Amino acid sequence: MSTDVRDAHRGGAVSAVRTTTLTKRYGDVVAVDDVTLSVEPGQIYALLGLNGAGKTTLIRMLLGMIAPTGGAAAVLGAHVSGGDRSAWPRVGYLVEAPAAYPELTVRENLKIVARLRRLPSGTVDDVVDRLALRPYTDRRARALSMGNLQRLALAKALIHTPDLLILDEPVNGLDPAGVVEIRTLLAELAREHGVTVFLSSHLLAEVARLATRIGIIHRGRLLQELDAAGLEAHLRRWLTVSTRDDAAARAVLAAAGFTPQREGPITLTDTRAIERPDEVAALLVEAGCPPVRLLVEEEDLETYFLRVVGAGDA
Repeated sequence: MSTDVRDAHRGGAVSAVRTTTLTKRYGDVVAVDDVTLSVEPGQIYALLGLNGAGKTTLIRMLLGMIAPTGGAAAVLGAHVSGGDRSAWPRVGYLVEAPAAYPELTVRENLKIVARLRRLPSGTVDDVVDRLALRPYTDRRARALSMGNLQRLALAKALIHTPDLLILDEPVNGLDPAGVVEIRTLLAELAREHGVTVFLSSHLLAEVARLATRIGIIHRGRLLQELDAAGLEAHLRRWLTVSTRDDAAARAVLAAAGFTPQREGPITLTDTRAIERPDEVAALLVEAGCPPVRLLVEEEDLETYFLRVVGAGDA
């Protein structure tokens, strides 16, 4: 175990997931680049990134499926690449495409997992109900839709009531109702049972509804981490103004100390204009340029994400 990871666990405060300068190279390609992050027990941490950003590679290193080129990772206090297997009975996971024995039914697939994990006989029925798989229990896995195959994979990850769930794109293939069901289930597991969820996604709007903390990864680098509750504070806002004489309105606003953009629609990013649009309206009315449209607008989540990723490219 690296010194940084070992020191982090002294004093009894063990992170559910911790990486220290975690790196993975494939020849000249750096898939994961010096990533350091910590996920506390009970958190829902979403690793957000475009396809190919390094999300799956990082998850595979967390699960010991591939060895890092550099750095270290710990899961539930166990150093991943050090041969310590004490954490694995407490971890559930789904990585990349959902896998199942195609000629076996949903129930038979789950019975195999239950037997391998030495779980009680009633466990299969419990997880079937939790993942809404009851209508498909006797259907062969090869005949399942992509969404129900994803449900089966999630059922296998949840069957042993793990303390930590590591999920790679868990809502892939699900219809809107299924996405809501999985979101509700994961939120309930974290809130009522203290389960830690570490998931990857490329869907910021969905992540914002579920995660308590978000990390944005791009080209293998962790660009930003933020609490989901404070996400709105990072979104850009501006005041859009339309009048019958925009040229005159720009001159009036500039004379009053505002800084309208010179081209296109009149937009003001001044804090005073955004917080007190009524003052802007009154100023224009008094100057004989009454607004016909006055609207405070806000950057949407996808635009914010692309802005952060673009800054990472720069």
